[in-house]
Amino acid sequence: MTAHIGAEIAGVDLSRPLPDDVVTAIREALVTWKVIFFRNQSLDHEQHSRFARQFGELTPAHVVFGTKEGLPPEIYPVTKFRVAITRGGEKPRRAWKGWHADVTPAVNPPFATILRGDIIPPHGGDTLWLDMTRAYETLSPVLRGFINHLSCIHRFEPPSGADVSRQYDQRVERAALMAEHPMVVVHPESGKRVLYVNPEFVRNVVGLSPFESDRLLELLYEHALKPEFMVRFRWEPGSVAFWDNRSCLHLATPDIFDLDFDRQLYRVTLMGEPRRGIDGTLSRLVSGSPIAALDAG
Repeated sequence: MTAHIGAEIAGVDLSRPLPDDVVTAIREALVTWKVIFFRNQSLDHEQHSRFARQFGELTPAHVVFGTKEGLPPEIYPVTKFRVAITRGGEKPRRAWKGWHADVTPAVNPPFATILRGDIIPPHGGDTLWLDMTRAYETLSPVLRGFINHLSCIHRFEPPSGADVSRQYDQRVERAALMAEHPMVVVHPESGKRVLYVNPEFVRNVVGLSPFESDRLLELLYEHALKPEFMVRFRWEPGSVAFWDNRSCLHLATPDIFDLDFDRQLYRVTLMGEPRRGIDGTLSRLVSGSPIAALDAG
């Protein structure tokens, strides 16, 4: 779909068990293109989960907010929702706000996410993905050398200025998810280096002053947000997006909040491992617990 990220795959029925060679081909496409898309798939929750299990173990629906009533324990609904901002709490929106990889405050974030479209508006509500491998490769050699051995603290917390319920706060406090990940990680399958930062969950660069940390992260985010590093997907009912959470970020376009249409998607995430830096350093648990596989124990 672009030079570096995004591919659409046709001729596969995801509702049925897939031959081993097809599973292998899909996984190779995922690693190469970071996010892959399927159209016209008629999946129920059980078929969605069964497709995902062909690529690894499933995580619980959400490690902070748990399972939604009436849904299987691995299915998380992605619903049109925006946290209210308190009066006076609105701040100028930076272009990079909202970009994230899933659950990076965990020491072992999911390796991949599979999202399917159910209720889709006639227009608006697209999703974008950002190639963080290419973002790293296009930094200057001097800057790459500086960040290669740095690490960042990733922490789950409500958005700045958010007016959230006490129940929301309590769930976040109970999970207390915080991890230290290398700023540059080595992809375990492709062997490529990935700029492993995201503005949703990264709080600071370890060892730098707050001023230095903020300026370095802003520089990296501004560099990463180039159109040639992105792919944009127009959802349809029955569309499926399958992305590598180790090598890309994603963002739901906020124009959906300007529309009166509903939007409902369903998500499954696959178990991942601690990230590994270029010198072999592994992610470090700061607080909370590692994600446990849904069927573990």
